[in-house]
Amino acid sequence: MRIYNSLTRRKEEFVPIEEGKVKMYACGITVSGDAHVGHGYQALIYDIMRKFLEKQGFAVTYARNYTDVDDKIIAKSRETGIPADKYAAMMIEKINGIMAEMEIDDPTIWLKATENIGNIITFIQKLIESGHAYAADNGDVYFAVESFKRYGCLSNRSVEDMLDGVRVENDESKRSPADFALWKAAKEGEISWDSPWGKGRPGWHIECSAMNMEAFGDQIDIHGGGRDLVFPHHENEIAQTESLTGKQFAKFWTHNGLIKVNGQKMSKSLGNSLLLEDLLKKYTNEAIKFALLSNNYRNDINITDDLFPEAERHLSDFYKIIKQVEEKYGKGGSNPEIDNKFNEDMAEDFNTALALSELYSLFKKISQKLASGDKSCADDVAQIRKTYSLLGLFKKNADDYLKEVAAKNPKGEGEEIPEEVKALAEQRWQAKQARDWATADKLRTELDACGYTIKDSKDGYTINKK
Repeated sequence: MRIYNSLTRRKEEFVPIEEGKVKMYACGITVSGDAHVGHGYQALIYDIMRKFLEKQGFAVTYARNYTDVDDKIIAKSRETGIPADKYAAMMIEKINGIMAEMEIDDPTIWLKATENIGNIITFIQKLIESGHAYAADNGDVYFAVESFKRYGCLSNRSVEDMLDGVRVENDESKRSPADFALWKAAKEGEISWDSPWGKGRPGWHIECSAMNMEAFGDQIDIHGGGRDLVFPHHENEIAQTESLTGKQFAKFWTHNGLIKVNGQKMSKSLGNSLLLEDLLKKYTNEAIKFALLSNNYRNDINITDDLFPEAERHLSDFYKIIKQVEEKYGKGGSNPEIDNKFNEDMAEDFNTALALSELYSLFKKISQKLASGDKSCADDVAQIRKTYSLLGLFKKNADDYLKEVAAKNPKGEGEEIPEEVKALAEQRWQAKQARDWATADKLRTELDACGYTIKDSKDGYTINKK
């Protein structure tokens, strides 16, 4: 299988450091607020990567962290009057509940910054002893960026370019503006721990390096996170860890794309953050997954008003076919061709978009088999259930799923499309395939008069009620 490596900026054949075993780490959530769709997407992507690697026969140890102490958490503590540690614990419990509702599995190892303070302090001490870090008079400790000659290897930028393009905290206690904090001296009333440099707390970047070393040792196979972490977070992780060990930190760096809402970057400042909790009130977790995974994980996702409703309609259509097949023929056996094609798609850099695109033609063939009395459609359905469960799909009883959709859509979104409307839509599609544009336009007008619109894609079309 091949994985795109952000470090080399190309796809490479995946060979782990230790034969048959994979050490994998993904940066988790800073628990200063509720989990939004971007958090859910990143957690979903790395859960799927882990599961597919396991399907390929690797023994995977997957670690993920919660950042449970930082500036934003301290600010929330002041705002709410809840001590920072209690606020973080409360948010972790809430976020865990949301991820469970999304049916995203826990990693092999959960890591928290506050449970690794001793490891972090030891790591910093070794960096100071080796000349890669220094303690300032005010109790802060900084990493000396100029001491690591490969700084910028991940983001492919020079230090000068980084200083031009990114806001850098300029502090008189720093030797260079590019240096970043490993340890921050405590301000009055802040949560803090004793250290050789006085009371303080870890900087953001150091926690992942220290926790990785504690969990895995000097090297890991895959390190992941959102593309927004490439610089400065992951760049700083490389500098810290490799300065200490003299070894390559991660063999593969993987980064998922970012979330946009109607073309704009999702952010609290723009007021367009989509909370997972709110999405789950409107849509099934399978529909949310289907929508997010229909995109190549390295690309940005643009969430438009119809993204999740359209995904719910597609899944409802698939489940209706599943229901008909299982009611007529019961549970089937297997169809290795479906599984082999899925494996082929996913082995090309975890291409969930390509794997999901196969479903349209698969269910069309299943419908044809069902209509002709071909019992092998039950084998196809059984295999789809088994294979695509890795993506978190088709895990539910068909009736239960359709009832859940109806309960979440009391206004009838995703309701059954009349057969005559479906027939008109199919006729129009066939006319388009035959390049009979006049007939296609005429049929679109008829559909519009019936109160329905058609949205075309490379895989077919979607019927929507106006």
